[in-house]
Amino acid sequence: MSSKNDTEVIINGKIYTLSGYESEEYLQKVATYMNNKITELKAMDGYKRLNVDMQRILLELNIADDYFKAKKQADSIEGELDSKDKQLYDVKHELIAAQIQVESLEKENSGLQKQINELQIKIAKLETEVEDTPARKRKNLSE
Repeated sequence: MSSKNDTEVIINGKIYTLSGYESEEYLQKVATYMNNKITELKAMDGYKRLNVDMQRILLELNIADDYFKAKKQADSIEGELDSKDKQLYDVKHELIAAQIQVESLEKENSGLQKQINELQIKIAKLETEVEDTPARKRKNLSE
């Protein structure tokens, strides 16, 4: 198990100590995100006129909004991944079926090639017999 990290960060101009099992870089990244959100809100008209509680609520709502948008996107990507996994499974299944069919056709082809060879041998023998037959008849006639 990872050890707990204590990291000093600056959020909205104040120093805080964040503790967690995440890396120091990750905790700094969280602080940077918070600072960016605060800067974004401070740029809005009227934000500075809100009392501190309302400013915090607005910040929390914006962070929650980002979270739900990111979760929706992650869920969508996960759904796409599941769909791609199913497609991949189907393609692999089709590939296996095609390989089995190819093997079957190769065996059939091999058998047919063997039959062709046997028939070619028969044809050659028959042609030889046919060629020999007139020569025998001529020989028999001349005797």
